Amino acid sequence: MVEIGENSVGIVKTETIRIVEQDTPLELKCGKKLAPIDVAYETYGERNRAEDNAVLICHALSGNAHVAGVNSPDDRKPGWWDVMVGPGKGIDTNKYFVICSNFLGGCSGTTGPSSINPATQKPYGLDFPIITIGDMVKVQKLLLDKLGIKKLLAVIGGSIGGMQVLQWAIEYPDFVKAAIPVATTTHLGAQSIAFDAVGRNAILADGNFASGQYKSEQGPDKGLAIARMIGHITYLSEQGMREKFGRQLRSADQYSYDFNSEFAVETYLDYQGQTFVERFDANSYLYITKAADYFDLEKDYGTLTKAFANVKSRFLVVSFASDWLYTPAQSRAIVDALAANRKDVSYCDIDSSYGHDAFLLESDTLGTFLCCFLKATSEPGGEQQPCSCYARSMRTLSRVEQAHRARVDYELIESLVEPDSTVLDVGCGDGRLLANLLRDKNVKGKGIELDQELVLDCICRRLPVIQQDVEQGLSYYADKSLDYVILSQTVQTLKNPEKVFNELLRVGKKVIVSFPNFAHWRCRTQLFFSGTAPVTKQLPFEWHNSPNIHFLSLKDFDEFCKELGVKVEKKIPLVKRRLSPVRFAPNLFAEQVIYVTSKG
Repeated sequence: MVEIGENSVGIVKTETIRIVEQDTPLELKCGKKLAPIDVAYETYGERNRAEDNAVLICHALSGNAHVAGVNSPDDRKPGWWDVMVGPGKGIDTNKYFVICSNFLGGCSGTTGPSSINPATQKPYGLDFPIITIGDMVKVQKLLLDKLGIKKLLAVIGGSIGGMQVLQWAIEYPDFVKAAIPVATTTHLGAQSIAFDAVGRNAILADGNFASGQYKSEQGPDKGLAIARMIGHITYLSEQGMREKFGRQLRSADQYSYDFNSEFAVETYLDYQGQTFVERFDANSYLYITKAADYFDLEKDYGTLTKAFANVKSRFLVVSFASDWLYTPAQSRAIVDALAANRKDVSYCDIDSSYGHDAFLLESDTLGTFLCCFLKATSEPGGEQQPCSCYARSMRTLSRVEQAHRARVDYELIESLVEPDSTVLDVGCGDGRLLANLLRDKNVKGKGIELDQELVLDCICRRLPVIQQDVEQGLSYYADKSLDYVILSQTVQTLKNPEKVFNELLRVGKKVIVSFPNFAHWRCRTQLFFSGTAPVTKQLPFEWHNSPNIHFLSLKDFDEFCKELGVKVEKKIPLVKRRLSPVRFAPNLFAEQVIYVTSKG
């Protein structure tokens, strides 16, 4: 029995509604028609007066409509994403009207292979038509139409649910305000398709499969259990499995020298396979994995850039560093295509050892990102009224931020940027400069930041920010596609400043660079008299914990620009917090400097 806490949605009922009648069948992608179609769904929270707070959650392969709470007081477990959905949680049911439905082809109330075929009065089995992710989304849209939902604040989903999110944003651009695909991809690679094929073959080879017309009491349980075991291995990571199981034996100190399950990881997989058989249908497994295999936006639209050309949603794309099934690189492909189309996209690769399953387990970190992004989407102006996640982040980061980025140059940099221009802030920190530019200069701005917590701060400010090391390049931006690129207090931290600077000059018509002056008289004095690496307000780090790996002066950067054939349009040496430039001996008396550069 599950104990119902204060932050639970409590007891909820799974509803079923008919969205396609027998006489008006739905045409599927495969060319066949299907009717009738029933959909099982649950809702949480209340619609607001403006009816603009609806959030749709799309589940993954083994999920269903029961995303949160319990269906009865006797339930052993709550909904599959109960840690994320509820009062005060990442998807706050005090603020949002949340809908989750069992998708087409499922086995938890929505029409699928285990449903009765009206033509035979028997379960469809393999007579059920092949379905696609697009078909699932089309059925979800019909459900929302039935419920009177005219617009979605957001669509959220992980894994196969994330595929549905992408399909939603592409197929219904005016219906979805924000899209949050988590741990997903635009297409499966050969390895993922191979794992799906092995799982399906385990089911098809089971002697009890009976061409898909098996009885519930004598189905292909062994085949389905093996399929689940294979799939579950892909959901974990090597590090996670090593830390959780290692080579530990389950219930003995010595090897048994037989073929029974004895390692802890073996018995764990046995358990996962058995519990899956008790709640899932083998035919649904076949159809859902095939739908995932067929999902390929690049094939459907020619290129990913074309696929996302007409989307209007704000995007938050999330991946997990240890996910080897749907890798961070696959999420970055989504981000790059959206960025190439100048779409409002933010991205974070969360550091986690949980592998693909991290979207179900990293509730604190992922929940904070969802909370902030949803709030910023539903209540623009998050900088003035930050959510609790933002305030907590700022309290823990304020000292680090002050040390890492002594940004006395903000006001002056802002004055150098023309109104209504396009701006990319590289190493944007908490987004304060970018937010000022959007507010005061009406720029179209985006940020790049490597620190995960600072990415969160930018999202809370409703800024599009991509978590990335700029040394990886900016291939998704065309030549001279930006009016300004800002590199503030960052150039001295780069491993290859020449490569990065050339890339910024490629994509930007003007590049604004600021950095601390290592030739300032205080630095020289400390080095001369104490013989130790200088520590100042502008350079607050000790030698062993400094992010600065290059030590440059104004003269050094002048020579650097000459070597690269870069035009210095302006050079503004600064001291302390005064905005007036240093006139006399700037290489000696300036604490930092701002350059405006360009290159033909």
